[in-house]
Amino acid sequence: MTSAPAAPTAPATTGLSRRGWFAAAALVGALAVASLTLAIYSQQRLKSLEQELVRRQHDSQSQAVEARAAAKQAQETARAAEAKVALLEARVAETALQRSQLEELIQQLSRSRDENVLADVDAAIRVAVQQSAITGSAEPLIGALRQAEERLARINQPRTERVRRALSRDIDRAKAVALTDIATLAIKLDEAARLADELPLLSQPERRAAAAGASAPAGRVGKNGEPLGPGVRDWWELVSGTWDKVSGRVWSEVRSLVRVTRIDNPEAMLVAPEQAWFLRENLKLRLLNARLALMSRQFDTAQSDLRDVQSALDRYFDRSSRRVTTATELVRQVTSQARQMSLPRPDETLAAIAAAQAGR
Repeated sequence: MTSAPAAPTAPATTGLSRRGWFAAAALVGALAVASLTLAIYSQQRLKSLEQELVRRQHDSQSQAVEARAAAKQAQETARAAEAKVALLEARVAETALQRSQLEELIQQLSRSRDENVLADVDAAIRVAVQQSAITGSAEPLIGALRQAEERLARINQPRTERVRRALSRDIDRAKAVALTDIATLAIKLDEAARLADELPLLSQPERRAAAAGASAPAGRVGKNGEPLGPGVRDWWELVSGTWDKVSGRVWSEVRSLVRVTRIDNPEAMLVAPEQAWFLRENLKLRLLNARLALMSRQFDTAQSDLRDVQSALDRYFDRSSRRVTTATELVRQVTSQARQMSLPRPDETLAAIAAAQAGR
């Protein structure tokens, strides 16, 4: 027999499928509601975060403005503090200087009379050494040493006896040194420069006036040995005096026409009259340069200029003239005396003073 179809089972299967769809729909709805709820919560959370971020940004900006204001105020405060520190440092330095001066003053006041005298003597001797070095003369040093010796002699203390002995030895050493007297040498060079315009050249010899003839006799006699009358005698004296003057001048001119001179340097006779002025000016410039070199203690330069002057005097000028002889002698004296000499130093006295001040 043929079995009948299972019709009664179809509704049950349809009911189960509907329940599955409803469950799935409910699950999907629940998931959608949960997602929506989560989205709404997330959106609210995001908005709250944005608001918090905006608030914090505003706070940061306000804090940055306050920080800039505080930094500016701090900079101004730092500048004011630096100015105050600089002022305080200046005052501290001034106070330290005043303190050192006060301590020095107290130390000076607390010294004994002997220490003050030794300090004054030491300062005076050092100043005298500088003056001697500047002037080139030992007189300032000798004077200071003598004054120091006299001052210590008035005190007459045992601790200064060693200093007095050292002063005596240094005075003897200073006197033994023959230093150059610059002032005297400068005067001699000035005198030689003054004579330069009056020195006769070999090419222009100095004219020497011939000696006048014998004076007319006091009285004249006539042919018979009788003295002439007053009128005749006056006339004869006038005529004879005029004749003697005229003949003397004529003879002097005749003698000046011929002159025999030995010339070692022929070029000296070839100096033209217009070149004579330049020769004399060059001579004076050499003398002036030598004088300036002496005043500045450049003795080598002075010696070179003086040698040139001596060579010019011997070559171009008439050495038989008294003026040339005088100028040559002045130049030779300056040349022989212009020498570099070392100034004595009172090292023994200064060492004795230092030992006495130290109490040794």
